[in-house]
Amino acid sequence: MTAPTVRLRPVTSDDLALLARFAVEPGLIGLDWGGFRDAQQPARRFAEDGYLGADDGRLMVHVDPGDVAGLVIYRANQYGGQARCWEIGIALLPEFRGRGLGWRAQAMLCDYLFRHTPAHRIEAGTHAENTAEQKSLEKAGFRLEGVLRGCEFRDGAWRDGHLYSRLRTDPAPPVDWTLDQCG
Repeated sequence: MTAPTVRLRPVTSDDLALLARFAVEPGLIGLDWGGFRDAQQPARRFAEDGYLGADDGRLMVHVDPGDVAGLVIYRANQYGGQARCWEIGIALLPEFRGRGLGWRAQAMLCDYLFRHTPAHRIEAGTHAENTAEQKSLEKAGFRLEGVLRGCEFRDGAWRDGHLYSRLRTDPAPPVDWTLDQCG
């Protein structure tokens, strides 16, 4: 079976309806549903900087022949004085899960951030029960660092999370990738 062609591209105005859905459709993003959010916020953020800010951003996960499968996010995190790193995440639409897209998109995002920023560390967290994402992160070159006890409130209870990291010096998985300028 041939691996699907995955590309990352900047958010366009055509993506705003999908981003609004993530804010108002329970369960669309799986375990990360945190309640209803402002459905107009994606349009305001897009107008501000196209989701390409200096401290955070989003890129769309695009799968040939032309489907938008979801998005990847990145945001700055800092340890100590100057040790800036990135925290990443992913949200794939349900029909695109389980097809090997997630690990490829996350590996491509890491490659992008390592190529275009001086960060040495990228980290990602996931829910303790999300074994699919744990496997995806490991395929994308991440290593489990530990369990964060009671780190998030979700679905009426405090829950544990798993913290993963990938360093610039860690071996990257082989992924052919394309970063589109505009889709």
